[in-house]
Amino acid sequence: MSESLRVWFLAPEVAPFAKTGGLADVAGSLPGALKKLGVDVRVALPLYRMVKEGDFPMQGVFPGLEVPLGDETLQCDILETATDEGVPVYLFDRGDLFDRSGLYGTAEGDYSDNLERFAFFTRAALLLAKRAGFHFDVVHCHDWQTGLAPVYLKTLHREDSFFSPAASVFTIHNMGYQGLFPAEKLSMCGLPASEFHPEGLEYWGNISLLKAGLVYADAITTVSPRYSREIQAPEFGMGMDAILRNRSVDLHGIINGADYHTWDPATDPHIPAHYSLRHMNGKRACKAALTQMLGLDHQFLARPLLAVVSRLTVQKGHDLLLEIVPDVTKLDVGLVILGEGEQKYQQALGLLGRQYPERLAVRVGFDEHLAHRIMAGADMLLAPSRYEPCGLTQLYALKYGTVPIVRAIGGFDDTIQQFDPNSGKGTGFKFLKHEAGAVLDQIREAIQTYQDKALWKKLVKNGMRADFSWDESARKYVALYEEVRQRRQKPNTGCEQDRVSSR
Repeated sequence: MSESLRVWFLAPEVAPFAKTGGLADVAGSLPGALKKLGVDVRVALPLYRMVKEGDFPMQGVFPGLEVPLGDETLQCDILETATDEGVPVYLFDRGDLFDRSGLYGTAEGDYSDNLERFAFFTRAALLLAKRAGFHFDVVHCHDWQTGLAPVYLKTLHREDSFFSPAASVFTIHNMGYQGLFPAEKLSMCGLPASEFHPEGLEYWGNISLLKAGLVYADAITTVSPRYSREIQAPEFGMGMDAILRNRSVDLHGIINGADYHTWDPATDPHIPAHYSLRHMNGKRACKAALTQMLGLDHQFLARPLLAVVSRLTVQKGHDLLLEIVPDVTKLDVGLVILGEGEQKYQQALGLLGRQYPERLAVRVGFDEHLAHRIMAGADMLLAPSRYEPCGLTQLYALKYGTVPIVRAIGGFDDTIQQFDPNSGKGTGFKFLKHEAGAVLDQIREAIQTYQDKALWKKLVKNGMRADFSWDESARKYVALYEEVRQRRQKPNTGCEQDRVSSR
């Protein structure tokens, strides 16, 4: 780097402080990898109740930050903590907005004031940088919750010499979450009505904060190369494929890395026995402990144990999972399901768990400790997603010697190689059609391979040797930061993108 890059990293969730899904894992581990490469990176995160209950060390650093929201000016206090790698994390404390049981909502639905909550957070993050004198080169925003940051830089702060040199990178973690709100809430964002049009914030009569990031950011990334191509077509573009095709030059697919500091069976504090590529005995002990803890039939110590660890949503393929569970139980395998999400899936899976108590264990809720124990104790991981931007569980599964069975889409296709029993190459099993028969065929193939102990050992070790650490992906982000920084420093070089309507 010609000089140290300064990156202001805005994320709505960051592990281990606050987490609902893979975004938190990325936001919790990428900054540490960037720091190792010499980047001055600092993270902004709302001070949710979940953070307060985590008993993390934190101290007040900037009290009484004044932040406009609609016609009001509200105050928030800024506290500071740090990641294990020493990356500063600034926590935005506004109890009426963030001190709630969930990050974005409850099982009944999203909070009705999410636009106000995250417009406030985004404006506060930018204003804090100025108050603290953190002259960032790039603001890296994640998902719709921070999609207004690139808009603010190019509108409200356009003439401010503190902000005008800064570039923006917007990362799409999931096109399915678009941050849609009624048009009448525009004033809460503090933006002029002139920005509400089909080439701006307007999306079929509503405001879309996801679209805001796509249209106004200097560069866009998503979390795997294949997904970056998929979302430029109608099937996976979720109505915004035209925007993404227009921004294709600025759209980059960078695969997520796995946080091996947190996910490593050789050191994992959550599991009952440690193991590694060279010493695998601990995995059998983990399986025995998991089987006993969940009340599954002891026969599954010698039979395959299949696991599902994900949000319980249609995107993750849980409609298909409900369809195949009765057939899976006939295959003489055990099945463990952990997750939380839509009420209908929680209830339906709970009923199935009671129907097959010795073959199927269902645990509803977010439980990081149990997720680690399942990853260590299971033999196979099933992920039948309708679409998958990247996925992290399959990366963790590889490290833990748990063979992935995934749909050949998005990041799954980029990271899992179909196992070939003749050559002995490959790391898992893949199916393309989102159909019960296709999934069951690959489960049967995995079971058949499991019965050949030498072949299964080869497959497991292939996966454990795979390296999806953050090193290479972090370097790609640094190169992109450098590119957008240089573009912002050169006048009239195309940073102001042509905008295109999605309709």
